[in-house]
Amino acid sequence: MATKVLTLVGSLRAGSTNQQLAEATVLNSPEGVEVSVYSGLESLPFYNEDHDVESAVPAAAQALRDAAGAADALLLISPEYNGTMPAVLKNAIDWLSRPFGTGAVKDKPSAVIGTAFGQYGGVWAQDEARKALTIAGANVLEDVKLSIPNSVVRFAELHPKDDAEVVGQVAEVLANIRTVAEAN
Repeated sequence: MATKVLTLVGSLRAGSTNQQLAEATVLNSPEGVEVSVYSGLESLPFYNEDHDVESAVPAAAQALRDAAGAADALLLISPEYNGTMPAVLKNAIDWLSRPFGTGAVKDKPSAVIGTAFGQYGGVWAQDEARKALTIAGANVLEDVKLSIPNSVVRFAELHPKDDAEVVGQVAEVLANIRTVAEAN
């Protein structure tokens, strides 16, 4: 049985290099790993505890929770916006963290990767996402990392799925996620 990895992408822009990196994960997942990229984060309302009641959870939030609950692991792909993760990704983590202590990310193997224009590949944003996931209760795989710098230049004429180095790194990230998910 394949390990199901739900991927959340912090960039909503269709042509973003992080969206392309997500495509590369789908196309280059190793045997035994099934990657799906979640669509709909742009429809997710900002987290508001007043709206997070059993009978009135917004449909978009419930859909995200259901998708995460059905997955064996999470992979977040984050650009870096002003030195941190995009609000849409933080908002998704907030919805997935509730109800506190039993949310959809509780103990779920999770990793964060990404690419950014800067020389460090978005490591600050990825570190912030790992921190938020940890506090939300996820089993964050601290050793499973991939930060690809200079994205605009590196992927100007080459899609990440066609970059042999990136393909190998993505496959390794997913294999590591599978190993931890299967051990749970």
